Amino acid sequence: MIQLALKRQMDFLGALIALAVLTPLFLVAALLIKLDSPGPVFYRRARAGKDAKKFFPLKFRSMVHKADTMGLKLGIKEGDVRITRVGRILRDWGLDELPQLFNVLKGEMSLIGPRPMLAEQIQWLNENQRKRLWMRPGMGGLALVKGRRAMLWKDRLRYDVEYVENWSLWLDLKLIFQTLWVVLVKREGMYEIEGGLQDEFIKDLTR
Repeated sequence: MIQLALKRQMDFLGALIALAVLTPLFLVAALLIKLDSPGPVFYRRARAGKDAKKFFPLKFRSMVHKADTMGLKLGIKEGDVRITRVGRILRDWGLDELPQLFNVLKGEMSLIGPRPMLAEQIQWLNENQRKRLWMRPGMGGLALVKGRRAMLWKDRLRYDVEYVENWSLWLDLKLIFQTLWVVLVKREGMYEIEGGLQDEFIKDLTR
């Protein structure tokens, strides 16, 4: 399909330009992360990509090393003590997600699409919700601009399916600007509500 090919070209060129511009910021962020707390610069965990293919999106580490084994584990709430000083700045401005531009270059992700979900979560999706796997996961997307993490999982997935069913290049262009507005200006929805925590995923989908 021509539009999908154009989407891939837009992703590749957009990621390439962004990386060229942001390389100095990446170097500074990496240095500050290493100085702030012990552990690796990047955080990687298996996610389900297009057609449920497993991949590892890159993120700047914003929490203490092995934070996913402590406290809320994969859930993150406002005031979480596992978030480092540098990590809080990265998260507040959406900078922790920027290394996923490399995943976009590789063709594992798109600039816009359903947000990556844990590989082990897809077994709980119903047939309709599995439509989100038809397209590459995105750095931004409809669910992000509608509420980001401050929504129940079933609502996030509903917006993911709505995006896939109504996808167009024009929608992607609108969502790029809306994502930048939500992340850099509104700066809302960065933390999960009680029912939206990772540990509540199955419970939320089966209510």
